[in-house]
Order: sequence, then structure tokens, then C-alpha cells
Amino acid sequence: MPQDLFGAIADLKQELNAIVLAHYYQDPDIQDIADYIGDSLGLSRQAAETDAAVIVFAGVHFMAETAKILNPDKLVLLPDLEAGCSLADSCPPAEFAAFKAAHPDHMVVSYINCTAEIKAMSDLICTSSNAVKLVQQLPADQPIIFAPDRNLGRYVMEQTGRDMVLWQGSCMVHETFSERKIVELQVQHPDAEVIAHPECEPAVLRHAQFIGSTTALLKYVQGSDRTSFIIATEPGIIHQMQKATPHKHFIPAPPMNQCACNECPHMRLNTLEKLYLCMKHRTPEITLPEDIRVAALRPIQRMLELS
Repeated sequence: MPQDLFGAIADLKQELNAIVLAHYYQDPDIQDIADYIGDSLGLSRQAAETDAAVIVFAGVHFMAETAKILNPDKLVLLPDLEAGCSLADSCPPAEFAAFKAAHPDHMVVSYINCTAEIKAMSDLICTSSNAVKLVQQLPADQPIIFAPDRNLGRYVMEQTGRDMVLWQGSCMVHETFSERKIVELQVQHPDAEVIAHPECEPAVLRHAQFIGSTTALLKYVQGSDRTSFIIATEPGIIHQMQKATPHKHFIPAPPMNQCACNECPHMRLNTLEKLYLCMKHRTPEITLPEDIRVAALRPIQRMLELS
């Protein structure tokens, strides 16, 4: 293993004509080596627009799948194939197919945090950044299934006034935040604002002064006059918040017990060493059956057009 991994990865990027895309929830070292850091919507746009021959996706499996759906002729690499997603896993394709069949007149709007098979069964993909705006654009009399995240779905219903049928999936990280501990932090830090991701439970969102996607949260702290924030999402985003506003104070929202459960164990499977090795050996590679890829492409393209 090279002593200077940053330099070795930079050399491999040039050698392979590769781009490294990283989610905000990755380790700080990976964020610092990435060519682009973003949330699901931003990463999708970058994957759709890149001229690179190789896409190295420092994120979780469904994100790398999305890059492959958009780039069938490019090599898409994921540092660790075990980097899955509890939310995507909460929506098994066979069970969802039966659920969809039970609501034949419903349009399926799926959060991008799902497998390629679920995307292939969907009419429209959304992200936490654009879910409200996309649902607002749909005909008022159109029945909707929203999958797989019930918390994001519930938030979209509140914001749009639309009644939707919700698949009962959830993210293990965003469900672990303790309302009681957040209230205790508010008492200890009376000047701190609570800002939260819409995947959080309603009890947590009730205490938030601002709710938004990871990118929206980052922009909010940059534009706010406040200097102290309690962050109710995966704490990987705090690295970018501190880089953008080093004079401000960020407090990760605590989980219900004394664990590191507010960190996504799947996101944290990727390391700088694994990133280097996947580029060096051109594996693990993301592949998809062509029929699934083509079916999943349509609702993603519709999202990109509408947003």
C-alpha cells in the first residue's frame, strides 16, 4: 500500500480518466480526495454529465447502481460491495411488486434510496432535495404510491397536502436520533438551532428550525446568522460544514443509546485504502441486467427533466 494514498489516487485518476464521486456521509479523507461531493440529486446529475471513462462511487450500492443506469458503457466502481443501505433493503422487490399490484391505478414515486429493481417498477424517482417540488407537479387527482421511506413520504404529504400510500421503509440512521437527548442539547445550547433531514422521525422534525436535504442543510448553515447548530442527520456532513464555516459550532444529534448509531455503518465501509485498491484493480465493478437498467433509466430521466 503506498504511503501517500492521496497522491496514488490522484495518479490513478489521471491514468484511468476517472472521476471520484463522494456522498457527504463519507469519511472526511474520502471527501477531500473526491472530484465532486454531494447529495443524491447532485451526484445523479454529475454521473449523468461526466465525460470520465471510469466512475468511482464513494457511497453506497444504490448510488453506484444509479451511476451505472445513467452510464451503461462506463466502468463504475464501488470501493466495498457490502456498502448497502438499510432503507433500500427495507423494500424487497418481490414484496413491492405485490404492493404495487394491489394499487393498480397509482403512480409510483420512489425515493432514489432504493435498488435498481425498485426504480424499474417506478414512474418517477425523487430525492430529498426535490421530492416536494416533483409531487407538486403531478396532477391533483393522480393517486400516488410513495416508496420506500415512510418518513420522507409523510413529510412530503405535510408539505404538499397530497394523500399518498406509503411503503413502510425507513433509514436506520435517521430513526435512531433521540428526541429527549435533542431537547436536552437545546437546553444546554440555547442559541443552537436544530436542523434536520426529512428522513428523521416526526418527533425529531417537530424540534427543527429547518428541514432539508444534506445539500440544503449545508447551504442553510452557510447563509444563517446563527453560529451554533444541532445537526440531525448523518454526521459526515459536518466535515463540509466546518470547512465552509470554520467559525461556527456543530453538534451531532445523539442516538438513543451510547453507540455510534448516528453514523451510517454502510457508508463507513468505504475507506481511502479500499478506494485506492478498487481503482488499482478495477474492481468491484457494478453491473446490471440490461432490461432492469433500461426500465430504471426512464423514471430517473423524468426526475432530471422535471427538476
